[in-house]
Amino acid sequence: MFTIFKKELRTFFSNATGYIVIGIFLILTGLFLWVIPGEYNILDSGYANVDGLFYLAPWLFLFLCPAVTMRLFAEEKQTGTWELLVTKPLSNMQIVLGKYFAGLVLVTMALLPVLIYYFSVSYLAEPVGNVDSGAFWGSFIGLFFLAAVYVAIGTFSSSLSNNQIISFVAAVVLSFFMYYGFEVLTGFFTSGKSIQLLDSLGIHAHYKSMSRGVIDSRDLLYFVMVSSLFLYGSGRKLKKS
Repeated sequence: MFTIFKKELRTFFSNATGYIVIGIFLILTGLFLWVIPGEYNILDSGYANVDGLFYLAPWLFLFLCPAVTMRLFAEEKQTGTWELLVTKPLSNMQIVLGKYFAGLVLVTMALLPVLIYYFSVSYLAEPVGNVDSGAFWGSFIGLFFLAAVYVAIGTFSSSLSNNQIISFVAAVVLSFFMYYGFEVLTGFFTSGKSIQLLDSLGIHAHYKSMSRGVIDSRDLLYFVMVSSLFLYGSGRKLKKS
């Protein structure tokens, strides 16, 4: 598994993929938070917080995570190297996990530099350091787990086809549905229990809960279970390939 992990990381950074993903995410968040006037702009808000980052990031990750993962299996199948890969003394799940963790590390590397926004806002606050640290770190941890789910969905989508574009579109659609689709479906129900159940199935409710600064074990369990479900699905699909 570690061999696959290292191979994928080398592949990400031997071409432009890794640098483009990290660069696009940082440029867009920087522009929205510091340059472009609007509700997300920190300087315009007059408050010492980076809440705009945590509103924006899920939607940016909705495209960046599929862009990272679309090639994981699709490229292997397209170039014919998948047949060679399965001859290695590795199980399908070891291959899946090696590729998954490589993708997650790349997305995490894009996420870590935004910590500078927290320290910048903390320095600009009056008095210095007057920021809601609990909400920030809760949101940051929530964003990491959100990325973990998106990468798992992208890994699964990549296992479905040998076409990278199809894998990308499938990952975007599935990620959007998991993030916001269940919340939309609640509008068709009037029963409080049905609405609560549907809402709890979506990513948004758990991400929003963590964004309040409270790390609930139920939210963590949800993210781990959903990620595991899509990774298991990837392994099953590849077994049938």
